[in-house]
Amino acid sequence: MQRMVVVSIAEQEWVEPLSDVPGVEVVHWDMKADPPRDDIEVVVPPYMGNPKRLERLAQLPKLQAVQLVTAGYEHAIPYLPDGVQLANGRGIHDTSTAELAVGLAIAAQRGIAEAVRAQPEGDWLRMAGRPSLADRHALVIGYGSIGRALAKRLLAFEVEVTAVASKPRDGDELVDRVHGIDELPDLLPQHDVVFLIVPLTDATRHLVDADFLAAMPPNALLVNVARGGVVDTDALVEACAAGRVRAALDVTEPEPLPQEHPLWRTQGVLITPHVGGATTAFTPRALRLLRTELRRYAAGEPLQNPVR
Repeated sequence: MQRMVVVSIAEQEWVEPLSDVPGVEVVHWDMKADPPRDDIEVVVPPYMGNPKRLERLAQLPKLQAVQLVTAGYEHAIPYLPDGVQLANGRGIHDTSTAELAVGLAIAAQRGIAEAVRAQPEGDWLRMAGRPSLADRHALVIGYGSIGRALAKRLLAFEVEVTAVASKPRDGDELVDRVHGIDELPDLLPQHDVVFLIVPLTDATRHLVDADFLAAMPPNALLVNVARGGVVDTDALVEACAAGRVRAALDVTEPEPLPQEHPLWRTQGVLITPHVGGATTAFTPRALRLLRTELRRYAAGEPLQNPVR
């Protein structure tokens, strides 16, 4: 008789759709209270909420793996018990995040936020001649799953795309080659739009600092759909306030951004409240990945997206 793996799911509405995965017994646990049983082997934490809930992972003596439904994973590492595997939700957020990144770039380039602010006053702005997204040179920093989805969409908008990852490698069907991150000083001056889609690690914290911003061409656009900590906020406020660069941000540091923070009122800055992956596209893709990963785990196969 096949051994049943007990898996906790934080989202109540996901329990039934996952209950027929072979070899898996699914229980609901939103992690707001102590675990409902002590034989849980795999935990799927909440998509959103206070990361401190993850402290309760230490209460599970049989815990073997934590499967996130987020692409980022830095919030989970401090609470991960020794010997427990951590996997992220690679692929779940590609569609929504890439979609928002392109939307932010278009909105910033074409002045859509200015038009929205002018609408209540009935002000017919003279906006001809704004920079298009087409024909721009875009730098995608973080050429992973989401980065590739972003590149695919940018190419459809007739954008010239350069890809950057932690280390150089051969290209693919979208780009001729992938540059290493140490090439940024040479690449930045050549690109009008810079997209950030890297994980937040010690190596990427404040990757975008004063020197980085100074290397961007005048009036270039920085689009951050990664993590707020990838950017030195003070340096960004200074550069945007001086009119040297512009920014379109789905993530900030700190987050949520306090009402009194100067970034809200800095010229050339467009902000959305960290909603890159939070669309109707999220749930079906999350369930698809979880079905695959839980089936693999129950069959003794490794999880596909281990990050630790």
